[in-house]
Amino acid sequence: MSQMQERLPAAPLQRGAKARKSRRQGVGAMWLFVLPAAAVYLFVVLWPTLQGMALSFTDWDGLSAVKNFVGFDNFALIFADPESFAATWRTILIAVVITVVQNVFGLLLALGVNSRIKSKYALRVALFAPVVIIPVATAYTWRFILAPTGPLNDVLSALGVQNPPDYLGDSQLAIWAVCLVMIWQYSGYSMVIFLAGLQGVPEEIIEASYLDGAGPVRRFWSIIRPELAPALTINLMLSIIGGLRIFDQVWALTNGGPGNSTMTISTQLYQAAFRFGEFGYRAALAVILTLMVAVISGIQYLALRRQNGN
Repeated sequence: MSQMQERLPAAPLQRGAKARKSRRQGVGAMWLFVLPAAAVYLFVVLWPTLQGMALSFTDWDGLSAVKNFVGFDNFALIFADPESFAATWRTILIAVVITVVQNVFGLLLALGVNSRIKSKYALRVALFAPVVIIPVATAYTWRFILAPTGPLNDVLSALGVQNPPDYLGDSQLAIWAVCLVMIWQYSGYSMVIFLAGLQGVPEEIIEASYLDGAGPVRRFWSIIRPELAPALTINLMLSIIGGLRIFDQVWALTNGGPGNSTMTISTQLYQAAFRFGEFGYRAALAVILTLMVAVISGIQYLALRRQNGN
């Protein structure tokens, strides 16, 4: 009997040891799936990023093997250049306008196609279609539409408008034309995310609000809006990041012109690197753009998270 009592505590210990071993094996199996993706991320994203950051402290011209260390000279040159400041403010302006207008239109479109109209599925496809078009193709299409002799001005002339504007050739209008193209292409993207949030709102609550006599505005503000908080957070984050990184549409539409009226950080970065061979300066601009995106996105995320009570 005493021998059996001495053996009894060994069983729980053995079970605990087997459980720990099983957990270790599970963690090991998990890493087998993670390592390939981690290796790709390391060599495709992380390593080039670190190399770019290192180049921002050199005067490399992109061709020679000589890379002289210049410290923070490239960054000092950026902050001393008035055009760099102007490009930064234009980038922020474009990002803010795109974020606000795109999400307002996306929400309105989502509310429209979430109703009981018969053509809602066809409308969803049609409104989302511009998102899948290559940005450069979209920009060249709009460049043709907005040309001085393009279809838009032909319509305005037919309606009796004298001297219709040159949307891409006027330094006051060009930046708004860029924003228009971005909003047109990506409002459908915001719509889909908002639509996913709307379909998560319980029908019972909506029907109860009808019975209680709540109007459309009250129903949206008190019932639908809180349920859309996660979708709004995602949309705002994606919109602000896309607006800060905008390049394709600007370069295809205006090449940063007329003059430098639509020059953004990304287009200035491209120009410095591939037209003037200032790869070190380009790398410094890329670092500043990355930090700007990270800081603004982080502040926005924290503000939205605090507002949503998480």
